Amino acid sequence: MLRLRTLFLYVFVCLLAPVSASAEVFLSTSNYSGDEATAGLEGLIGLENRVLNSLSDEHLGLLSPRSSIRAMPRPHTLVKVNYSRKWIDKQPDIRGDEAWRCLSEALYFEARGESVKGQFAVAEVILNRVKSSLYPNTVCGVINQGTGKKYQCQFTYTCDGNPENIREPEAFERVGKVARIMLDGAPKVLTDGATHYHTVAVRPSWARKFARTASIGVHHFYRHPSS
Repeated sequence: MLRLRTLFLYVFVCLLAPVSASAEVFLSTSNYSGDEATAGLEGLIGLENRVLNSLSDEHLGLLSPRSSIRAMPRPHTLVKVNYSRKWIDKQPDIRGDEAWRCLSEALYFEARGESVKGQFAVAEVILNRVKSSLYPNTVCGVINQGTGKKYQCQFTYTCDGNPENIREPEAFERVGKVARIMLDGAPKVLTDGATHYHTVAVRPSWARKFARTASIGVHHFYRHPSS
């Protein structure tokens, strides 16, 4: 089984990346015994690991679905989050997919005037909703829930009738970093599982029924009783 898997991997890699002559000779040898067999097996495993680590997710996805190898996303390495503007401004500006764009826009229109900590807190609410069975299971689905029905949406900026123009690129870059860090799996430790928030200037009727979990900046945060 190992020999077949190795042969398949070798042929696949030959089509995608250069393989050294020494590796070719090593793979073609099949009559090891004793210490040579052990060394050969260890060499094959080492080569396989090096090859797999060098391949892109797209190339890994070309492997047979029946293979024991699965194309898994490679997460970014997380660093300990410091909820300060100085820290966030030092982080690399990393773009992302549709989920990143939706979350970045939500943070821009909902919380760009908030502190960095407040922006992370709003991001937590959105991602908490994604995990909850009460809401859509995607970032964009959560943010756009109710969009098109004026003042009946979940996030006001998506249904207030105003154009969604990004006029502060520096602010968008900052919230984009927050979005990237949260989507990469940063711990949600600020709002204790909150699924709702509102500004301190208003008092919606639902706030009387939900448990308040945090107050950060100009927002109060709440957790839905069924969450």
